[in-house]
Amino acid sequence: MAVPQAFTDFDINAATVALWVFKKSFRPGAAPVFTGRWVQTDEALDGALKEAVIQERARILEVNEYGLLAQNNEDSALRIDGLLTHAGLLTAQMAAEIATKKVRNLKDVQNSDFYAIKLVSGDSILYAIRKTDASWKSKKAVNYLTVLFEDDELTLQESPSFSVSRHVDFFIFEDDVLMTNKAAFESVLSYKQAHADDFIALQAEQDFSSLFSSIAPLVTFVGTNKLHLRRVCAIRQKGHYRNAAFMNRLRQTHQQFGLLLVFDAQGRIDPTEESCVDIIRAFLDHRLTSPFSENVYDVPDTTPVH
Repeated sequence: MAVPQAFTDFDINAATVALWVFKKSFRPGAAPVFTGRWVQTDEALDGALKEAVIQERARILEVNEYGLLAQNNEDSALRIDGLLTHAGLLTAQMAAEIATKKVRNLKDVQNSDFYAIKLVSGDSILYAIRKTDASWKSKKAVNYLTVLFEDDELTLQESPSFSVSRHVDFFIFEDDVLMTNKAAFESVLSYKQAHADDFIALQAEQDFSSLFSSIAPLVTFVGTNKLHLRRVCAIRQKGHYRNAAFMNRLRQTHQQFGLLLVFDAQGRIDPTEESCVDIIRAFLDHRLTSPFSENVYDVPDTTPVH
Protein backbone atom coordinates (compact mmCIF):
# COMPACT_ATOMS: atom_id res chain seq x y z
CA MET A 1 0.00 0.00 0.00
CA ALA A 2 1.27 3.46 -0.87
CA VAL A 3 2.23 5.98 1.79
CA PRO A 4 -0.69 8.43 2.31
CA GLN A 5 -0.06 11.42 0.04
CA ALA A 6 -1.18 13.98 2.62
CA PHE A 7 1.35 12.54 5.07
CA THR A 8 4.12 12.78 2.46
CA ASP A 9 3.12 16.32 1.46
CA PHE A 10 2.95 17.73 4.99
CA ASP A 11 5.36 20.69 5.09
CA ILE A 12 7.58 19.92 8.07
CA ASN A 13 10.09 22.68 7.32
CA ALA A 14 7.41 25.38 7.44
CA ALA A 15 5.69 23.95 10.51
CA THR A 16 5.81 25.31 14.03
CA VAL A 17 7.18 22.93 16.66
CA ALA A 18 6.09 22.11 20.18
CA LEU A 19 7.62 19.39 22.33
CA TRP A 20 5.25 17.67 24.76
CA VAL A 21 6.27 15.25 27.51
CA PHE A 22 3.81 12.71 28.86
CA LYS A 23 3.23 10.58 31.91
CA LYS A 24 0.71 7.78 31.80
CA SER A 25 -1.42 6.37 34.59
CA PHE A 26 -4.16 3.78 34.82
CA ARG A 27 -7.51 3.32 36.46
CA PRO A 28 -8.88 -0.21 36.83
CA GLY A 29 -11.14 -1.08 33.93
CA ALA A 30 -10.73 2.34 32.30
CA ALA A 31 -8.77 3.89 29.46
CA PRO A 32 -5.25 5.14 30.24
CA VAL A 33 -4.85 8.68 31.54
CA PHE A 34 -2.31 10.79 29.62
CA THR A 35 -0.94 13.85 31.39
CA GLY A 36 0.97 16.09 29.00
CA ARG A 37 3.02 19.25 29.42
CA TRP A 38 4.83 21.26 26.78
CA VAL A 39 8.44 22.36 27.09
CA GLN A 40 9.92 25.59 25.82
CA THR A 41 12.54 24.81 23.15
CA ASP A 42 15.08 26.97 21.35
CA GLU A 43 15.52 27.41 17.62
CA ALA A 44 18.42 24.96 17.39
CA LEU A 45 16.43 22.14 19.00
CA ASP A 46 13.37 22.94 16.89
CA GLY A 47 15.48 22.58 13.76
CA ALA A 48 16.99 19.31 14.94
CA LEU A 49 13.56 17.91 15.78
CA LYS A 50 12.26 18.81 12.33
CA GLU A 51 15.24 17.18 10.66
CA ALA A 52 14.76 14.01 12.68
CA VAL A 53 11.08 13.78 11.73
CA ILE A 54 11.89 14.44 8.06
CA GLN A 55 14.41 11.59 8.05
CA GLU A 56 12.03 9.21 9.79
CA ARG A 57 9.20 10.00 7.38
CA ALA A 58 11.48 9.61 4.37
CA ARG A 59 12.41 6.05 5.22
CA ILE A 60 8.77 4.89 5.05
CA LEU A 61 8.39 3.60 1.50
CA GLU A 62 5.25 1.53 1.97
CA VAL A 63 2.42 1.15 4.43
CA ASN A 64 0.69 -2.08 5.42
CA GLU A 65 -2.45 -2.52 7.46
CA TYR A 66 -1.92 -3.16 11.16
CA GLY A 67 -2.76 -6.68 12.21
CA LEU A 68 -2.30 -8.48 15.47
CA LEU A 69 0.43 -10.61 13.86
CA ALA A 70 1.62 -8.15 11.20
CA GLN A 71 5.21 -6.91 11.23
CA ASN A 72 6.92 -4.08 9.39
CA ASN A 73 10.51 -3.75 8.22
CA GLU A 74 12.94 -0.84 8.18
CA ASP A 75 11.34 0.63 5.04
CA SER A 76 7.68 0.25 5.97
CA ALA A 77 5.09 1.24 8.53
CA LEU A 78 1.87 -0.28 9.80
CA ARG A 79 -1.35 1.73 9.67
CA ILE A 80 -4.35 1.61 11.97
CA ASP A 81 -7.40 3.86 12.21
CA GLY A 82 -6.82 6.21 15.11
CA LEU A 83 -10.42 5.75 16.25
CA LEU A 84 -9.57 2.15 17.15
CA THR A 85 -6.87 3.35 19.57
CA HIS A 86 -6.47 5.84 22.40
CA ALA A 87 -4.77 8.31 20.03
CA GLY A 88 -7.61 10.80 20.50
CA LEU A 89 -6.98 10.96 24.24
CA LEU A 90 -3.35 11.74 23.52
CA THR A 91 -3.88 14.45 20.91
CA ALA A 92 -6.60 16.09 23.03
CA GLN A 93 -3.94 16.81 25.64
CA MET A 94 -1.97 18.78 23.04
CA ALA A 95 -4.79 21.03 21.86
CA ALA A 96 -2.91 24.22 22.74
CA GLU A 97 0.34 25.33 24.38
CA ILE A 98 -1.30 27.23 27.23
CA ALA A 99 0.39 28.51 30.38
CA THR A 100 -1.28 26.00 32.70
CA LYS A 101 0.18 23.12 30.70
CA LYS A 102 3.73 24.41 30.46
CA VAL A 103 6.51 22.53 32.25
CA ARG A 104 7.14 24.33 35.53
CA ASN A 105 10.03 22.41 37.06
CA LEU A 106 12.31 19.40 36.71
CA LYS A 107 9.75 17.12 38.34
CA ASP A 108 7.36 17.73 35.44
CA VAL A 109 9.94 16.31 33.02
CA GLN A 110 11.65 13.52 34.95
CA ASN A 111 10.07 10.07 34.71
CA SER A 112 8.12 10.96 31.59
CA ASP A 113 6.99 7.84 29.73
CA PHE A 114 7.14 9.28 26.22
CA TYR A 115 7.27 12.56 24.33
CA ALA A 116 5.52 13.93 21.26
CA ILE A 117 6.83 16.34 18.65
CA LYS A 118 3.83 18.37 17.54
CA LEU A 119 4.18 20.00 14.11
CA VAL A 120 1.55 22.46 12.90
CA SER A 121 1.39 23.57 9.26
CA GLY A 122 -1.71 25.49 8.23
CA ASP A 123 -4.74 23.50 9.31
CA SER A 124 -2.82 20.22 9.54
CA ILE A 125 -1.06 18.72 12.55
CA LEU A 126 1.51 15.92 12.53
CA TYR A 127 2.47 14.20 15.78
CA ALA A 128 5.67 12.16 16.09
CA ILE A 129 5.82 10.05 19.26
CA ARG A 130 8.76 8.33 20.92
CA LYS A 131 9.17 6.42 24.19
CA THR A 132 11.70 7.93 26.56
CA ASP A 133 14.95 6.19 27.47
CA ALA A 134 16.73 5.85 30.82
CA SER A 135 18.04 9.43 30.72
CA TRP A 136 14.53 10.64 31.61
CA LYS A 137 14.37 8.62 34.82
CA SER A 138 15.11 10.23 38.17
CA LYS A 139 16.87 7.04 39.28
CA LYS A 140 19.59 7.59 36.70
CA ALA A 141 20.06 11.18 37.88
CA VAL A 142 20.76 9.87 41.38
CA ASN A 143 23.07 7.04 40.36
CA TYR A 144 25.10 8.67 37.59
CA LEU A 145 27.15 11.80 37.02
CA THR A 146 26.60 13.59 33.72
CA VAL A 147 29.84 14.75 32.13
CA LEU A 148 30.70 16.63 28.95
CA PHE A 149 33.80 16.46 26.78
CA GLU A 150 34.97 20.03 26.23
CA ASP A 151 38.37 21.55 25.44
CA ASP A 152 40.11 18.15 25.58
CA GLU A 153 38.77 17.30 29.02
CA LEU A 154 35.70 15.96 30.78
CA THR A 155 33.72 18.45 32.83
CA LEU A 156 30.81 17.93 35.17
CA GLN A 157 27.43 18.82 33.71
CA GLU A 158 25.48 20.32 36.58
CA SER A 159 22.22 20.87 34.73
CA PRO A 160 19.99 17.82 34.16
CA SER A 161 20.10 16.46 30.61
CA PHE A 162 17.75 14.26 28.60
CA SER A 163 18.22 12.32 25.39
CA VAL A 164 15.86 13.00 22.51
CA SER A 165 16.07 10.25 19.91
CA ARG A 166 16.41 10.87 16.19
CA HIS A 167 13.93 8.04 15.68
CA VAL A 168 10.13 8.03 15.87
CA ASP A 169 8.04 5.12 17.16
CA PHE A 170 4.81 6.18 15.49
CA PHE A 171 3.07 9.11 13.82
CA ILE A 172 -0.45 10.38 14.29
CA PHE A 173 -1.77 12.25 11.26
CA GLU A 174 -5.40 13.02 10.48
CA ASP A 175 -7.31 9.78 11.13
CA ASP A 176 -4.29 7.48 10.87
CA VAL A 177 -1.68 6.10 13.20
CA LEU A 178 1.44 5.07 11.26
CA MET A 179 3.86 3.02 13.32
CA THR A 180 7.46 2.08 12.65
CA ASN A 181 7.81 0.46 16.07
CA LYS A 182 4.78 -1.75 16.70
CA ALA A 183 5.75 -2.72 20.25
CA ALA A 184 6.25 0.92 21.28
CA PHE A 185 2.89 1.90 19.76
CA GLU A 186 1.13 -0.87 21.69
CA SER A 187 2.92 0.15 24.88
CA VAL A 188 2.31 3.90 24.67
CA LEU A 189 -1.35 3.63 23.66
CA SER A 190 -1.98 0.61 25.92
CA TYR A 191 -2.96 -1.57 23.00
CA LYS A 192 -1.73 -4.64 24.89
CA GLN A 193 -4.43 -4.00 27.48
CA ALA A 194 -6.93 -3.97 24.65
CA HIS A 195 -5.64 -7.41 23.68
CA ALA A 196 -6.11 -8.65 27.24
CA ASP A 197 -9.66 -7.30 27.34
CA ASP A 198 -10.37 -8.91 23.97
CA PHE A 199 -9.18 -12.28 25.27
CA ILE A 200 -11.55 -11.99 28.23
CA ALA A 201 -14.37 -11.32 25.78
CA LEU A 202 -13.30 -14.32 23.69
CA GLN A 203 -13.44 -16.59 26.74
CA ALA A 204 -17.01 -15.43 27.37
CA GLU A 205 -18.14 -16.34 23.84
CA GLN A 206 -20.23 -19.50 23.92
CA ASP A 207 -19.15 -20.31 20.34
CA PHE A 208 -15.55 -20.45 21.56
CA SER A 209 -15.72 -21.84 25.09
CA SER A 210 -18.10 -24.65 24.07
CA LEU A 211 -15.35 -26.09 21.86
CA PHE A 212 -13.31 -27.09 24.93
CA SER A 213 -13.82 -29.57 27.74
CA SER A 214 -12.16 -26.88 29.89
CA ILE A 215 -10.75 -23.56 28.77
CA ALA A 216 -8.61 -23.12 31.91
CA PRO A 217 -5.37 -24.63 30.49
CA LEU A 218 -5.52 -22.25 27.51
CA VAL A 219 -6.13 -19.23 29.76
CA THR A 220 -3.14 -20.21 31.90
CA PHE A 221 -0.95 -20.74 28.84
CA VAL A 222 -1.76 -17.33 27.34
CA GLY A 223 -1.47 -15.45 30.65
CA THR A 224 -0.11 -11.95 30.07
CA ASN A 225 2.32 -12.95 27.31
CA LYS A 226 2.15 -10.21 24.69
CA LEU A 227 2.64 -12.49 21.68
CA HIS A 228 0.11 -15.06 22.91
CA LEU A 229 -2.44 -12.28 23.54
CA ARG A 230 -1.97 -11.01 20.00
CA ARG A 231 -2.52 -14.50 18.64
CA VAL A 232 -5.69 -15.27 20.57
CA CYS A 233 -7.09 -11.87 19.60
CA ALA A 234 -6.31 -12.73 15.98
CA ILE A 235 -8.25 -15.97 16.52
CA ARG A 236 -11.28 -13.93 17.50
CA GLN A 237 -10.77 -11.55 14.59
CA LYS A 238 -10.55 -14.38 12.04
CA GLY A 239 -13.44 -16.28 13.59
CA HIS A 240 -12.68 -19.72 12.11
CA TYR A 241 -13.96 -21.32 15.32
CA ARG A 242 -17.46 -20.09 14.43
CA ASN A 243 -17.36 -22.05 11.17
CA ALA A 244 -18.79 -25.55 11.77
CA ALA A 245 -17.25 -26.88 8.54
CA PHE A 246 -13.81 -25.60 9.60
CA MET A 247 -14.11 -27.29 12.99
CA ASN A 248 -15.28 -30.58 11.45
CA ARG A 249 -12.32 -30.61 9.06
CA LEU A 250 -10.00 -29.86 11.98
CA ARG A 251 -11.34 -32.87 13.89
CA GLN A 252 -10.92 -35.07 10.82
CA THR A 253 -7.46 -33.97 9.63
CA HIS A 254 -5.52 -32.68 12.66
CA GLN A 255 -3.37 -35.83 12.86
CA GLN A 256 -2.56 -35.65 9.15
CA PHE A 257 -1.17 -32.15 9.72
CA GLY A 258 0.80 -33.13 12.81
CA LEU A 259 -1.28 -31.13 15.29
CA LEU A 260 -1.18 -32.33 18.89
CA LEU A 261 -4.91 -32.11 19.58
CA VAL A 262 -7.07 -34.40 21.71
CA PHE A 263 -10.85 -34.49 21.30
CA ASP A 264 -13.25 -36.00 23.83
CA ALA A 265 -16.31 -38.13 23.04
CA GLN A 266 -18.41 -34.97 22.49
CA GLY A 267 -15.94 -33.64 19.91
CA ARG A 268 -14.59 -30.97 22.26
CA ILE A 269 -10.89 -30.17 22.50
CA ASP A 270 -9.29 -31.38 25.72
CA PRO A 271 -6.45 -28.85 26.12
CA THR A 272 -3.17 -29.45 27.92
CA GLU A 273 -0.15 -27.23 28.47
CA GLU A 274 1.64 -29.07 25.65
CA SER A 275 -1.21 -28.81 23.15
CA CYS A 276 -2.02 -25.10 23.59
CA VAL A 277 0.54 -24.06 20.97
CA ASP A 278 -1.11 -26.28 18.37
CA ILE A 279 -4.61 -25.19 19.42
CA ILE A 280 -3.67 -21.57 18.72
CA ARG A 281 -1.92 -22.54 15.48
CA ALA A 282 -4.95 -24.50 14.28
CA PHE A 283 -7.49 -21.78 15.12
CA LEU A 284 -5.32 -19.22 13.32
CA ASP A 285 -5.22 -21.52 10.28
CA HIS A 286 -1.42 -21.29 10.31
CA ARG A 287 -0.60 -24.96 9.62
CA LEU A 288 -0.60 -25.13 5.81
CA THR A 289 0.48 -27.57 3.13
CA SER A 290 2.03 -26.92 -0.28
CA PRO A 291 0.30 -28.71 -3.16
CA PHE A 292 3.61 -28.56 -5.04
CA SER A 293 6.08 -30.04 -2.55
CA GLU A 294 3.43 -31.62 -0.33
CA ASN A 295 5.38 -30.23 2.64
CA VAL A 296 3.50 -28.97 5.70
CA TYR A 297 4.46 -25.52 6.98
CA ASP A 298 3.86 -23.22 9.93
CA VAL A 299 3.39 -19.62 8.81
CA PRO A 300 3.49 -16.40 10.90
CA ASP A 301 0.53 -14.83 9.10
CA THR A 302 -1.75 -15.45 6.14
CA THR A 303 -3.09 -13.35 3.29
CA PRO A 304 -5.92 -14.97 1.28
CA VAL A 305 -5.40 -14.67 -2.48
CA HIS A 306 -8.89 -15.83 -3.49
